[in-house]
Amino acid sequence: MNSSDYAIDIPLEQTKTNTKKSKKFSITPYLFIAPHILLFVAFFLIPMVYGIYASFTKWNLFGSPSFIGTSNYETIFFNHDSTFYKQFWNGLKNTVTFVLICVPFQISLPLIIAVLLDKKPKGRNIFQGIFYLPTLFSITSVTLTWLFIFNRTLGLFNHLFGTDINWYGEQPYAWMTIVIATLWWGIGGNLIIYVAALAGIDRSITEAAALDGATGFRKFFHITLPQIQFPLTYTIVVSVIAQFNIYGQPLMITGGGPSESTHVLLMYIRNLAFGTGKSVAGMASAMSTVLGLIIGVVSVIQIIMIRKQEA
Repeated sequence: MNSSDYAIDIPLEQTKTNTKKSKKFSITPYLFIAPHILLFVAFFLIPMVYGIYASFTKWNLFGSPSFIGTSNYETIFFNHDSTFYKQFWNGLKNTVTFVLICVPFQISLPLIIAVLLDKKPKGRNIFQGIFYLPTLFSITSVTLTWLFIFNRTLGLFNHLFGTDINWYGEQPYAWMTIVIATLWWGIGGNLIIYVAALAGIDRSITEAAALDGATGFRKFFHITLPQIQFPLTYTIVVSVIAQFNIYGQPLMITGGGPSESTHVLLMYIRNLAFGTGKSVAGMASAMSTVLGLIIGVVSVIQIIMIRKQEA
């Protein structure tokens, strides 16, 4: 008896009916994503679009925006005598300075710690929890902690080492204080990502490299880093975006001083829009839009460069 004798003939009409049923529209998946889409539209998309529109207006937050074209952008880019021009470029310079100082440490330090923890020392989970714990604190509690530690008169650091450093009122100490507080606060997030990425590396590859005489540094640069390329790319891009948006640390630790050398761009934007004087929300929106474009361009350049290295 042939196997074809057991075949079941399915009518063509029934097949078409089943196909139609499988293609039937279902609203269930859209109900699951609807809350996320609504929140995205309400709290990100609409404010972003209106903020870009406001950057082409003269607006004090209370009256109706008055369209003035590219006047705000011309002021911050070309009007050297304008206070807004000086504020924008000083704030952007200070923001970029912070990013260049902080981000390399924010990437390298957790990566080094993750490599050490990957060797599974005793108390590994405890150390991992200790490094991650500060990320759960608010920016206010973090800055107050470091304000006390670096206080010139009563601070722990000056007391232990017998120094008399004005950490908040002199450079480069002001930047050092802000960077240290930021690293202590945010190092745990990248650390968890690196620990998880390292745990996923095939150990047979590193063992084979060790048998071939590869040193620890060669294994790290030629095996470990290529294997964690995606999480490394993610943390670099996210860290750059986060540090371009720095606001709380310089505001609470140094107040933008000394001589506005730590007065970052978001502090100027906030003061222009919501400060004690007359609101200049249109100008603040223009500065915000430029900052957003800079962050986007820098992020895209980073991704392209890293992908070229992968190729």
